Amino acid sequence: MIFLFASLAVSIGLQMILPFPYGLGAALALFIAFPLLLRRRMMSRMRGGFGSGSGSSSGGGFGGGLFGQQSDKPGVKYECLVCHKVYNARECPRCGSTMKRAMF
Repeated sequence: MIFLFASLAVSIGLQMILPFPYGLGAALALFIAFPLLLRRRMMSRMRGGFGSGSGSSSGGGFGGGLFGQQSDKPGVKYECLVCHKVYNARECPRCGSTMKRAMF
């Protein structure tokens, strides 16, 4: 809420300083760009950065995301409901069925 009111105050200030079409454009740009920057900052804290390239780094902040630490190998495995084979693909490599159960 603090960021919302701060951006509102800045946009009103811009509209008072700049002439009509430029002030409105600057205020709209602020309302579009500011939440995007906040979202990028929060997501980089959760994931360890967008373009870090390390894959398994959790970075600082919130501890690696919603479901814990990120890793290179997938944490979810699937069990085929037809032949009961455990795999990590879209369809079962043994029978080709797409009926599966997630195993966490």
